[in-house]
Amino acid sequence: QVQVVESGGGSVQSGGSLSLRCAASADTACMGWFRQAPGKEWEAVASVGADRRTAYADSVRGRFTVSRDNVKRTLSLQMNSLKPEDTAMYYCVADRLFGDFCRGPGGRHEPLYWGQGTQVTVSS
Repeated sequence: QVQVVESGGGSVQSGGSLSLRCAASADTACMGWFRQAPGKEWEAVASVGADRRTAYADSVRGRFTVSRDNVKRTLSLQMNSLKPEDTAMYYCVADRLFGDFCRGPGGRHEPLYWGQGTQVTVSS
């Protein structure tokens, strides 16, 4: 069992920046971020493999940057040019398989490990 714990988040005005962090208790092939806003579907935000391959949702590409430290087993998400529609609970995810958004080869499953979530609120 791998535990992932998020930190960071908070409130910011539109156009501002925030950083999220995640720490994993064991090595993982993939780490990433999902988010869910009230009344909306889950959205895969970004992921990065141990091989440094990254994936981004179209809604955040160019504004968010995901990175990881394989030695420290940590994941970061730098969020710039934030918009009110970025408001959501953000969840760190991890999986033992490689694949965009930690969904394994071909995107066949949901990430295996999930954190408790951290709130990001962007006001207009």
